[in-house]
Amino acid sequence: MDIAAVRWIAFVAGLAIVFGTAGSVMRNLMVPRARTSRLSVLVGRKIVAGFFRFLSNRFKEYETKDQILALSAPSALLATLLAWIGLFLIGYGLMLWPFTRGTLLGAMRESGSSMFTLGVFSTARAGATVINYLAAVTGLVVVALQIGYLPTLYSAFNRRETLVTLLQSRAGAPAWGPEILARAQLVNLTDSLHGLYADWEHWAADVAESHSNYPVLIWFRSPHALRSWVVALLAVMDSAALYQAISPEAAPAESRLVIRMGFTCLRNIAEVMSIPYDPDPFPDDPIQLTFDEYMDGVNRIQGIGFETERTPEEAWAHFRGWRVNYEATAYAIADMVSAPPGPWSGQRSRLGGITIEPQRPADRRANDPGAKSEPKAKRFGWKV
Repeated sequence: MDIAAVRWIAFVAGLAIVFGTAGSVMRNLMVPRARTSRLSVLVGRKIVAGFFRFLSNRFKEYETKDQILALSAPSALLATLLAWIGLFLIGYGLMLWPFTRGTLLGAMRESGSSMFTLGVFSTARAGATVINYLAAVTGLVVVALQIGYLPTLYSAFNRRETLVTLLQSRAGAPAWGPEILARAQLVNLTDSLHGLYADWEHWAADVAESHSNYPVLIWFRSPHALRSWVVALLAVMDSAALYQAISPEAAPAESRLVIRMGFTCLRNIAEVMSIPYDPDPFPDDPIQLTFDEYMDGVNRIQGIGFETERTPEEAWAHFRGWRVNYEATAYAIADMVSAPPGPWSGQRSRLGGITIEPQRPADRRANDPGAKSEPKAKRFGWKV
């Protein structure tokens, strides 16, 4: 085949690479829709996340695994940016080749010189000049878009983590639904659950929007190893479902709303993550949580005097009817992001089947003879 024909075939291939990469940039950074490009999925979820999962699997301690996985999402952002720049460089290099008298390698050098606005290499021909200008603009725009993208990303992350952090004093760490009801009863703050559920309804709507539009946020881990946005949301919904099941007359109306918005949030995120789910389950469909596990939670709230209107056996069917709407989706997301494996949050396929009990401060009160009965904690860690 004639070398000139090869050069023009390379031009068409380069044009396709440039347009395809530009589409990936727009879908990820500019279009406010729950759409991700195949390139970002390949680089971020397959290559980068796969590498960090492989690395974390070399260690047994959960704390070490968490520290390694915390680097996955930021690394995916950087790797995606480098992939875009590399593909644009190759695409413009292929487009420049027919307009230069040199080799393909020389065209790539000229493409890189233009993209990084170095001006070291250039060809004094009209076609090459146009492509060089386009390459220079593309390099600046992609970097500028990524820089502008980061404040939006971290603003959404901070909004998410504020309520997750506040929940630790109510639900322990990892968060557990019955613990929310138990602590509210313990300090006579059950009336405050109205506001808690209202706040988490708005939180779920915010997360549904932000994490669908910016899917990389799904993989950003909380600053504390035992906190997780998905486990926290699951705990809030579990507490609302348990309240509705065991004391339906006393349960605040907001508890119904937070469950509805909560599973809507999880389903929106599941669609982005390509997780299948049943959009209309029946109340008597089976769930993974066992009756014995359920009774652990009921015993926890009854042990501190939480008022109930139904027996645990009567409430079980109602609780299951609520939980069937969100359990499978929450478990799948928690497993994919390797969230801390607290009670009632499912198994983690990559964490060795461990379960971490909620971290609780000791109940020490002034003038209480039994205040020293529980040993002092050397650090706030976790019990495996």
